Amino acid sequence: MEKQKWYAVQVRAGKEHIVAELCRKQIGNDILKECFVPMYERKRRYEGMWHKEELRLFPGYIFMVTEQIHELFKNLKKIPELTKILGMGSEFVPLEDSEVKFLRDTGGDNHLLKVSEGYITGKQVIITSGPMTKLVGEIKFIDRHKRMAIIQTEMFGRIMDIRLGVEIVTKVEK
Repeated sequence: MEKQKWYAVQVRAGKEHIVAELCRKQIGNDILKECFVPMYERKRRYEGMWHKEELRLFPGYIFMVTEQIHELFKNLKKIPELTKILGMGSEFVPLEDSEVKFLRDTGGDNHLLKVSEGYITGKQVIITSGPMTKLVGEIKFIDRHKRMAIIQTEMFGRIMDIRLGVEIVTKVEK
């Protein structure tokens, strides 16, 4: 018996939650340990008020945790909307330990990356709370008006830009 591994599965964008729910219902817990769609939280202003929204962290992907990838693959053939388990050729490639750690550390058990808070001093961004406290060196861009940050991280074997919610509380001029 293998140890549990995490796999990214491509699905049609916009169908992630439907497909994840179908998988949880149709595939037994002995094969599929967990199936989830990582989300991030951001604040958006409309109707004169700030609202929290939850958006997909990786549009077009769901994540599955299993010890039996070949059994899982057989079961996934029955699920509509799935395209493929990421891999090389006919080999299924699990997420790297660093990718699993990123998802675990930032999203927690409910796989939701909350809004981070911080401040700007000079040209440096200091994150004081939230999942981005672990990612400060990887911030590529911050849009203070949209309350959004873009970070770069390695995922699926390539460098990806990921959007996250951020609240810049203050800007301190040096």
